[in-house]
Amino acid sequence: MDKLYIIKIGGNIIDDEQKLAAFLEDFSNIDGRKILVHGGGKLATRMADTLGIQQQMIDGRRITDAETLRIVTMVYAGYINKNIVAKLQSFNCNAMGLCGADGDAILAHKRKHPVVDYGFVGDVDAINTDLADMLLSRNIALVFAPITHDQQGQLLNTNADTIAQELAKGLSALYEVNLIYSFEKSGVLLDADDDSTVIPSINPDYYQQLKAQKKIFAGMLPKLDNAFTALNSGVSRVIIGKAEQLHQLIRGSAGTTIVNE
Repeated sequence: MDKLYIIKIGGNIIDDEQKLAAFLEDFSNIDGRKILVHGGGKLATRMADTLGIQQQMIDGRRITDAETLRIVTMVYAGYINKNIVAKLQSFNCNAMGLCGADGDAILAHKRKHPVVDYGFVGDVDAINTDLADMLLSRNIALVFAPITHDQQGQLLNTNADTIAQELAKGLSALYEVNLIYSFEKSGVLLDADDDSTVIPSINPDYYQQLKAQKKIFAGMLPKLDNAFTALNSGVSRVIIGKAEQLHQLIRGSAGTTIVNE
């Protein structure tokens, strides 16, 4: 079974032109099949401010009204996605930028919540694995923007971490999937303010212990929950670490590796 690397990059890389270029050069040098999933960074918020469109956040999640959906679609699936693709081409990495509507790649539905109306926020229903496999088999690196659709003509704003996880789960039947969440920290930390306290490996028992002792800061919990969900769905390996250490993360010599035993 061929290896597939699915790598999600955070806004700290998207927002820094030099860091983004260095990361994309590293990404382009990964041998074999690969998918990059990106979020939007601060550009969508800045554009909304410029246009005088107020942004509403609840528990760190953006409420996506109709105007905000237009902005995030333009920024995420437009400028950011194509900028990444163009840079990858400059590093001789043949890449194709996609959102969920392209080729019916990612089908989602509008989120239903008993209390909060998140607007045009989508939760993933299905991944078009045939399309992804066809493109990957032709050595095309895929670059996914966090915009999905409902097959009824409605675009939806979808969490990029979730898209990475769903792609990993969907493609794990065809590939040995290595899912990498790269962000600004060096991994899962025992002390959120000390980058040298990386936990090299976490299994389910240790995770429960760390949670009970409140040694994991709140923002990391959804990432770890997603990691174990991915492992339970057939993903081979999940790694959390710093984007600047991409090759070390792939080798397992940096970051935190999440294991299921």
